[in-house]
Order: sequence, then structure tokens, then C-alpha cells
Amino acid sequence: MRSSMYKKNLLRYIITLLTLSCLSLQVFADEIQLKKDHPYRHVVVKGDTLWDISGKFLKNPWLWPKVWRMNRSQIKNPHLIYPGDVVVLDTSGKNPQLRLLRETVTLEPAIRIEELEKDAIKTISPNVITPFLNQPLLIENDQLAASPRIIAGPDDRVILSPGTRVYINNIQEGDGQHWNIYRAGEKFIDPDTKEVLGTEAVHLGDLNITRYGKPASADIIKAREEILVKDRLIAAPDEFQSSFVPRAPESDLKGRIIRIHGGVAGGVAEAGPNAVVSLNLGEKDGLETGHVLAISRYGRIIQDPEYKEEDSEEADSDAESSLKPGQIKLPDERIGLLMIFRTFDRVSYGLIMNTSGSVHTLDSVHTP
Repeated sequence: MRSSMYKKNLLRYIITLLTLSCLSLQVFADEIQLKKDHPYRHVVVKGDTLWDISGKFLKNPWLWPKVWRMNRSQIKNPHLIYPGDVVVLDTSGKNPQLRLLRETVTLEPAIRIEELEKDAIKTISPNVITPFLNQPLLIENDQLAASPRIIAGPDDRVILSPGTRVYINNIQEGDGQHWNIYRAGEKFIDPDTKEVLGTEAVHLGDLNITRYGKPASADIIKAREEILVKDRLIAAPDEFQSSFVPRAPESDLKGRIIRIHGGVAGGVAEAGPNAVVSLNLGEKDGLETGHVLAISRYGRIIQDPEYKEEDSEEADSDAESSLKPGQIKLPDERIGLLMIFRTFDRVSYGLIMNTSGSVHTLDSVHTP
């Protein structure tokens, strides 16, 4: 009896130790780790990004909110950082902390404030992501099919160019004056479920409404590609936020890279740092701008060299596995990081921040 009780108590003790050890490892993993060659202060210069500055101090740049001790509200509306500001590392406490030194400046009138805000450093390089903030635009739920349409040009002309007067249906006064011209592009397909996640709309150009009516009149002011009668219009979007806080998602997210964007139709086969990719994750999954995800190379499927056909009868059946008898899937290998800069309902756009190898479509992404 005593022996049985002793064994039970010993088992409880061992389980408790293992639990505490796991918790300790998790806490350690979440600790802020500084880079070995980190500075103690950095003077912000024009061209710096939040990611660059974070990477100077932190081993894991996505822990930026922790080192600034930011709450949820501050993450949503972060303080702006400007060239000339000094970022100082304080290691006097239990955990390292970054602080900002800034000279007091009196600004007047209000327009000066707006101009100063434009000078604030961005999270990631605007040169790379700006074209993707307006296009390619993802259209969901047949939005493009229900949008206004170019119904005619001058003299029955089909191909239209800048300076051309065109006529538009389904636009009323108050709908806005400046519109983008789009055409339906490729569909985004989820590689796992085969669902259509949305349709990429190709940005063809811009026009301004000159007269409202049925139909309305408009002038094409810019053409990026050939514009045709029957192409669709979407109201020009407001300026997208390009300053956000780099951070890891609060939940355990897993997805795939479904497209690599490049200068040719259909994208490119592989990518490296500063390339833009699309993921099969979006706002419905809890993804937000500024979220940092790890990239892992999708483990390829190989044939077991020692597999024999008679072994299939002895193998355990797995109803959820798509592997054929004798096939082995190699483990995914982590190769880099990306940051989300634009989200839609079920798709998002991310910028590859760093990678130790080429990134391909179907590579997996997950919470770091």
C-alpha cells in the first residue's frame, strides 16, 4: 500500500517538474534577446525603417512591441519616429527597453504637422510595397462584376488611351470623381482546400469623372496597360497606412505562399528578400498588417528506397494522409521571415524580410 502511494506521489512530482520545465523554456523563448553586436543608441536617418532599427538591437525584430512595452492600443496607433530622433537602449532593468530622445519642436500652422508626418520613417521600405498598396487589388464576392463599367469610347473605338473621353454606367453624383480602371485577372486558389479565395484585379489606369449622368462622362488620365471598352471601375482607395508595428501574431497561424509577384504574368518561380508574396491567410484568420511570419521550405515527398509492396499491408492506415504507400514527406525547414503589409478577407500580401534560401510557392508560413 505504502509502495503504491509512494509511486503515485513520485509520479506527480515528476509530472510537476516536467510541466515547470516546459513553462520555463516557454518563458525563456519569449524573453527579449539582444544581438551580440547591438548598439546602445542609434540616431535615426532618412531611409531607416522600423524593421532596420529593430534588427540593430534585437535578435528577433518582431519583439519590437515588448522592448517598447507597448499595449494593444499603442500597437494600433504607434508613435511616429522621425529622422534625427535618437533610439536609446536601456538595460538597467530586468528586461531591456528602448526609449526615444527627441528635441521639442513648435509647429505652426497645422499643415506643418501633416508635412512632418509624411517624413516619419516607415515600417518597411515604401519603394517596394507602394505599388501593391493600390494594386494588384484583390476582389472578393464578385465585387468587380457589379462595379461601374466603361460602355463606350469615341467613334466606336475599342482600345482607349490617356486623354480619351469615355462613357460610364452605374455612377451617380456623390460616388466620387477619381476612379481606378481594372480588369479581372487570375483567381487565388487555396492549395489545400482548392477553394477560390478571390480574384486578382489588374490595375489598368485611372480616370476622372467630368459629368454625372446616365451615362456619366469621364476622361482617362493614366494608362498602365491597354484599356478596353467593358473594363471595370473601382473608386480610388484612400491612402493606406504604411507605418505599423512589427510583431508576431497572438495566435498560432499556419498557411501557405500561394503566389510570388514579379514582373511577368503569373508571377515568378522563386523569390528572395524584398519580394512580395501572397498567402492563403487573411483577416478571417486574425492576420493584421505588421504581423511577422516565419517561412519554412515545404518538405518534398520522396519514395522510401527500402519500401516493398508487401509492406503496405502491415503499414498503419492514415485516413487523413494524402501520401501513397511507400511515400515519405520530408519535414519543413525554416528559411526566413516575412511581414504582412496588406490584408483582405482570406488573402494577404507580405514582404520577404530575410531568407537563407530561395522561397517558392507552397512554402509554409507560420507564427515564429
